[in-house]
Amino acid sequence: MKVAVLGAGAWGTTLANMLAKNGVETVLWAREAEVADEIRATRENKTFLPGFTLSDKLDVESDPAIAFAGVDYFLLVIPSQFIRPALESFKDVLPDNPVIVCASKGIELNSLLPMSKVVAEALEGKRPRYASMSGPSFAAEVSADMPTSVALGCEDHELGRELQEAFSNPYFRVYYTPDYRGVELGGAVKNVIAIAAGMADGLQFGHDARAALITRGLAELSRLGMAMGGQERTFMGLSGMGDLVLTCTGDLSRNRQVGLRLGQGAKLDEIIGEMKAVAEGVKTTKALHDLAKKLNVDLPITEEVYAILYEDKDPATATRDLMSRDLKDE
Repeated sequence: MKVAVLGAGAWGTTLANMLAKNGVETVLWAREAEVADEIRATRENKTFLPGFTLSDKLDVESDPAIAFAGVDYFLLVIPSQFIRPALESFKDVLPDNPVIVCASKGIELNSLLPMSKVVAEALEGKRPRYASMSGPSFAAEVSADMPTSVALGCEDHELGRELQEAFSNPYFRVYYTPDYRGVELGGAVKNVIAIAAGMADGLQFGHDARAALITRGLAELSRLGMAMGGQERTFMGLSGMGDLVLTCTGDLSRNRQVGLRLGQGAKLDEIIGEMKAVAEGVKTTKALHDLAKKLNVDLPITEEVYAILYEDKDPATATRDLMSRDLKDE
């Protein structure tokens, strides 16, 4: 097995380095040539993952023709809104029938499609074999060899087991499921709920409010996920409940930090302008807002987050509106 990891941000660099340490031949593709040069020269990604020495076994390239030569396994760690154009630009240098493992989380804005369908459309004619990987995992903690568990979804049982073995090691445990759709949707929706949880903390609403947001956020995640073909049990697992808890409570979560700043009175443009990495939940909020209307799925927390991000609604007012909705059965 030879793996090309597409995307040299913190998570892509972490996974590429982990695979190399696992003994898998791995090349990290960096869009920015200066990032590739920096890693080669210093064995550190000072731009996106400072403080961690990278394995000498990890190769890094910025030229896709060189990076992808002889590769059949591709790990996508590109921000979700850029996956389609990236794959379309690489189509001529990708093999037929490539294995695509997607570790990016989101819903495409214009098409409202999950990443599995985006990959299928972008690589039409290539017959890609698809898997998704998601779960409660911060790049800094995985890079520090802290115990982490994630879910890997793949409809092809044999391929799923092969990938499970390749990624797993004594500190990174991978659980397999055939429900790739559930895995990828859990990873997308939780980012929106994390923004809401961050806002609640920024407004100093306390632990009760955060716990309620996580619990009702799981209900939203499950409703939408099942409407799009995911299995309910998947959303109770690592890529659903597990990732939701982490991103709503962990201060390393970029989406939680966006919400925290909003709750403290900062404006979205100001927050985004100061961030080096992408907070996927901001754009995913708009995609989920549109998708919920299309599928007629009730997502009240997501709707209020959308109003705050895109209609300049006051977070405290949004909270009051959520709390004063018609009473319902759980």
